[in-house]
Amino acid sequence: MSAVGLLYVGAVLFVNGMMLLGYVSGPGAAPLNVFVGVLQVVVPTLLIVSAGGDGTRVAEAAGLYFFGFTYLWLGVNLITGWPHHGLGWFSLVVAVSGIGFAAHSWVALNDGVLAVQWLMWAILWSAFFVLLARDRTELAPAVGVLAIGNALLTTGLPGFLILSGWWPHSPALAGSIAALGLVLLALCRPAGRLLGAPPRPLEEGSMSTA
Repeated sequence: MSAVGLLYVGAVLFVNGMMLLGYVSGPGAAPLNVFVGVLQVVVPTLLIVSAGGDGTRVAEAAGLYFFGFTYLWLGVNLITGWPHHGLGWFSLVVAVSGIGFAAHSWVALNDGVLAVQWLMWAILWSAFFVLLARDRTELAPAVGVLAIGNALLTTGLPGFLILSGWWPHSPALAGSIAALGLVLLALCRPAGRLLGAPPRPLEEGSMSTA
């Protein structure tokens, strides 16, 4: 994913995490999801058109559509109040594909950091699947913490550091991100209970109304 794409995916994951924690309404989060969704559809299209048939570059760009489609779909659902079950099952497709992209990053690109990032995205989208397709709304705060953690560890902060020229690709960095990701996974549920907003009446378009 491009550094610019990472930066704005970090922003939308943070806002969506705050929505799942109960601090942002569904309609309030919708515009950013639409904006970033469009960005994550336009950018990979331009990358593929300019790839000149290079299979590696095409493969790198192809995974970005999963993010773009997720945010566009979510934005539409939050605006219209449509149910989230279809998006939940799509999230399962993204999660399984993420494992494949992680393997491709490790083997074909020799990029351990990107492989770890893809695995963490696969876990996050698996959580979206459970939340949205299986109606496990009680997990919303935990998934919100997981989304905010990914906004920091795998998208927003890396995007900023790459743009600044301060992002080293090294086994040590991959291992550090993986370790922090495991800590995030272990703590997301208790942190969600601690950080979640007080209950309030459900509103149309809310993520908790799958």
